[in-house]
Order: sequence, then C-alpha cells, then structure tokens
Amino acid sequence: MTLLDITDLKVTYSTKNGKVHAVNDVSFSIGEGVNYGLAGESGSGKSTIAEALLGLLPDNGQIESGEVLFKGQDLTTLSPSERRDILWEDIAYIPQSAMDALDPVMSTGAQIRQAIQKHRNVSKAKARERVRELYDIVGLDPNRIDDYPHEFSGGMRQRVTIAMALALEPDLIIADEPTTGLDVIVQDKIVDKILEIQERMDSSLLLITHEIGVIAETCDDLSILYGGKVMEQGSVDNVLINPTNPYTMGLKNSFPEIEDGGDPVSIPGSPPNLSQEPSACVFKDRCPFSTAECEQSHPDLVDLPNRNHQSACHHVKKAAQMRRDAKEPETWGIADEDDGDSGTGEVVLETHDLEKWYEQSQSLVSKFRGENPNYVRAVDGVSLSVRRSEILGVAGESGCGKSTLGETIALLKQPTGGKITFDEKSHEYYQDGNMKEFRRKLQIIFQDPFDSLNPRQTVRQLVGEPLTIHDYRTDEREVAIKETLEKVGLTPATKFLDQYPHELSGGQRQRVAIARALVVDPDFLICDEPASMLDVSLKVNLLNLLRQLADTEDIGIVYISHDLASLVQVSDRLAIMYLGRVVETGDVDRIARQPKHPYTNSLLSAAPEKDPSVGRTRVLLEGEPPDPVNLPSGCTFAPRCPKASDECWRAEPALTEAGDAEHMAACYFPEDEVDQPTVVDEARTPSSESMSD
Repeated sequence: MTLLDITDLKVTYSTKNGKVHAVNDVSFSIGEGVNYGLAGESGSGKSTIAEALLGLLPDNGQIESGEVLFKGQDLTTLSPSERRDILWEDIAYIPQSAMDALDPVMSTGAQIRQAIQKHRNVSKAKARERVRELYDIVGLDPNRIDDYPHEFSGGMRQRVTIAMALALEPDLIIADEPTTGLDVIVQDKIVDKILEIQERMDSSLLLITHEIGVIAETCDDLSILYGGKVMEQGSVDNVLINPTNPYTMGLKNSFPEIEDGGDPVSIPGSPPNLSQEPSACVFKDRCPFSTAECEQSHPDLVDLPNRNHQSACHHVKKAAQMRRDAKEPETWGIADEDDGDSGTGEVVLETHDLEKWYEQSQSLVSKFRGENPNYVRAVDGVSLSVRRSEILGVAGESGCGKSTLGETIALLKQPTGGKITFDEKSHEYYQDGNMKEFRRKLQIIFQDPFDSLNPRQTVRQLVGEPLTIHDYRTDEREVAIKETLEKVGLTPATKFLDQYPHELSGGQRQRVAIARALVVDPDFLICDEPASMLDVSLKVNLLNLLRQLADTEDIGIVYISHDLASLVQVSDRLAIMYLGRVVETGDVDRIARQPKHPYTNSLLSAAPEKDPSVGRTRVLLEGEPPDPVNLPSGCTFAPRCPKASDECWRAEPALTEAGDAEHMAACYFPEDEVDQPTVVDEARTPSSESMSD
C-alpha cells in the first residue's frame, strides 16, 4: 500500500532577482515499510521537497503545483492546525543539525516530554517514563534525561532528535542529512539505530543525503535529483549497480572508497542556474555525453526493461557504453596525472612529544586544600613529521584531538609541552618576534568557510588581504589574486572577484578559503575538515586540488578528517588519533589493507559501501570515548576494545614498530593481524533483471 505519493511537484523561491525554480515536476511514491532515498548534490532540491512536504518552506517559498498525498490526503491543502495534527503523530522529522534543532535552555528530556504532552493526554510522570524508554531505545542513558544539549556529544544529540521523532511512533520518518558532519563511527551507529528502531516500529523512511553509500546500505528505492529534476529512480540495486543516467554515473564514480583500488572521478563544473524553468537537459553543461538533442529539451523519465527503473536521458540506450567511459577521468575532461614522487622532499615540519592540556576549573574548597587541578589532555605526546610534497592524513572520532593538534601546530594555541620544528626552526624562535614569518609560511584552512570568510568582503578583498598584511607581491596584487583563483579552479577569475561569500556555493567558498591561504605562497598547509560539509562531487574536486597542490607546489599538507575513505584517496601517510594520542601511523596503503590497531579497524569498517550488492559488517564500538578528564588506567581504548586483555588495563602501550619501522601501532598485539570485517549479514545481491542493461 502506498503511504506517500508525490506527483509533479513544483516549488519556487521568490528573490530580488526573480524566481528560483528549485523543484521541477518531481514525482515518486513510498510504500508502507519502505526505505526511500533522495540523493544529489547541494542545490538539487532534496531538502526543499522535505520542507514542502512538512509545510516548513520559508516565506519566499511556494508550491506552484503538484500533489503531496499522505494516506490519500493532500498535505498541500491542509490548514496549519490540520497539518499539526499529522506532524509528529504520523510524520516525524529528524533534522540535519541536532544542536540547532534542540533548545539550549531546556533539558533534552523536557523537550521530548513537551512534544508528547502536546499530542497525548498523559501526565507528566507518564511522559517522563516514555522519555526514559525512548532514551533506552536509542542507546542513551535514561538517567540523563535532565541533561542539557551542551552536555552531550554530537552523536548523542543526534540520538536525542531521533528519540523525539519516534516519541509518537509515526508511520513515516523523514531524515534530512542526519549524519552530515558526524564522524564515521557515530554515523554508523546513528544509521544502525534508525534502521533497528524503524524495523521495530514497521515505519517507512525518507532519507535525504548526498552520501550514496549510506543510501546503498539502508534504502530499498531512491531518486537521484539534479537541478530540481529527477534524473533516475527505481530500486537501489538497479540504479546504483547499473546506472543509466550520466549524472548517476558521475555521482557514483565520485564516491571515494577504501578498497576500490582506483581514484574517484569528480564531476567538473557547477550546478545549473535555476532562474528559469529548465527547457533543456539540466545536466547538459557538465555531461560528457551531451549532444544537440540535449540542448532542445529535458528528457522525460522513461521506463527501462528492468522492473522498477526509470531514467531521464536522451541516450539511455547507450547506457552500457557510457558506464564504461564514465569511469575514465579523460571522459570528463580531467587529466589523469601521475602523482610523481610524493613526499620525497626534505622534512618541513616535525613535532616531538607535543602536548596541549586544558586545566579544569576547581572549587574554592579544592583550591584551599591544595589539590592539583584536573586536565583535559587534548594532545598528549604526539610526534610526527611531514615532508614537502607529502600529505599526512590525521583521522579519528570527534573529540580525539585532531583539530586541537592542527591549531597547536599552527600556533593558534600555545603548546603545553613538547616541541614543534618548522623549516628547521623551533616554535620558540617564531614566537620570539617572528610570528609574521611563520604566518606567511604556514597557513590553515578551517572546516566552515562561511564562518572563516568575512561576509562583508568581496572575493577580491578576501584573497588580497593576506598580500597586504604580509607586504607580499603588492606591486602585482591584482595579478596575484587572479592567478591564485585560477589555480584553485575558480575560472574565469574575473567572474568571482566582486562576489560576496553568500553568493557562492559551498565548494566555491571553500576554494576561496584555499586561495586566501595560497596567495602568499606558503610552504605548509593545515586543512581541518575542509570537505566534511561538502557533497561528494565537490569533496572529490577539493581532494584532487589538494593532491595537485602538494605535487606541483612542493608544499607539505596535514589533512585532518574523520572520513578515512577520503584520507586514503588523498594522503601519502596516515596518523590515527584516539583521545589525544597517535595509536597507529604508517603508509596509507599499508594501514588501509592491514591495520594493526583495533581502533583503526573500527574506523575502516565504518566506511559505507556504495555497491548495494556488497555486504558489510558494522563493527559498532560499545559505548562512548571515556571522560577525557578521568581517563582509565592502561590503554585508553581498552574499555571499548574487543581484543582487550588484562595487560591492556595495566599500562598504556607505547607506539612501536608493527612489522617494520614504517608502520607503528600503540597496541600490545601489533604483530597480530587485526581481523578485517567479514560479511555476517547476507549480501544484497542484484536480481537477474538488474544485471541487464
């Protein structure tokens, strides 16, 4: 039975420059108990569809036409009060940012209790008991229902929003990018928990995400969106195993995988301008297979021979050949360059036993008694080195100390102990009146370019400001700005010079942030999660850019990320961090293929698989990382480690050779091969129909 049926939905936004046609004739349906995915790049219309369905469009958003039938009732015709009766009761919503969705001045339990009592005539005591039950269901301690949002980690806050969405046992759960920005281990837990609860409740799921791998592992059917249009839809097996639309092929080939063996192939160009309703194929300007026919009209969705598979492409009959060609970078106009001898230059940066501790506040009584303060050891004895033309990837969960390490290396934070040597000079040398030299030679790129770029400055001002500060190339300022913008792929540079950050896409803003760092010709870059909020095609473009910069500009790069699949694609060596310490380090291929630390294995196994026919075991670590103020004795990973022995609880293992000097692990069993994940869940195998063209 059909639960949700969307037919020919059109949504526009009114702006000062006219209408933006965000969703154009989108149709799909979701049956009872079905998981449905909406995938596509930023700006494809995914979230707009959810907002239209929920009645959450902004004031300038309008449903121009179409039907949104839920259990046969058109949601677009409901009054606000009628809609409120359906929301929460029958349709629940899990938003992208849990911190923004939760009231910071109300306890998390009170917020869920409020939602329950709004829709159910129950006492406060019974509502609180239901909240405790929900916390237990989503894997949270029921005794923490009176804690506030800031007292939870990012993954825990997301589980609170899941508990809130499930409070009234809805028939349909809409999850809008529920794992974006979360590390892979937390993402795996969240997805696993959503699926577990949904199966228990026998509800349907509409999952909106740009992560093809998450959809491949969780959904039954999906629609691929681009420019507000459905490009391809049908069963997950049909669409992702044998895509027939060039855009789907591009998205799939852009998705980095740890064991894929080849480099991801990005989609060049930018999403279309939707100031006019599309009259030609919306993907024609970025499609390598585009012809004159594609200029004349946007293709209709046509049924393919496979059951439950539709595609909007004028050349769908050539799908098999297009699939083969789409795997080659040259097809997309991208040069397949040899990486050369990456990381063979001299060492440009070293740290030795680097520490950054944060002293915790004490009560007056503790101070009077002369008690020693407690510390959070965010960075606790980290030693590493980076050569010119080398990318060192630093990976780990949220809270492991990755960003603090980057900021301490950049001397944005004062080291508590240890030593930093940069360009053969100690950090004390730079702090003794030579910081301007240090700042020019070492640049940092932050996670969110919208926060790191001044919204009141144009691109010309943003990229040119470092030249003024460092009195560098001032006689050719305009030339330097344009050259750097072209170098990071913002071409032609003149198109972007007078634009402000809010007028750029997420990928373009991040490239401006990179250009701002590169314009003074630094010797070293620290990249702190620069692609975590970008969709997959923009992420691959950014990774390729950084790889190219390392190879051609002879600079060293530290790339910090929780996404091991991306790190494997871009890095030469990896350093795995856990609670302030490096627990494994070595050549990227060696670590990816034969990890020596159980924590590294957990990170690797948490990466989603884009092929729905391949099974994957979720290695779900028990519990959360321990309290960083009150760390357990011995190995700090022991409380969560499936291989922990009595020896692990007695003393912290040192970072020692695990086979050879190029591969080191802080584990008492480094010589033991950490078991690679084996398939315990039955693999999703394609049907005979889905294997045909």
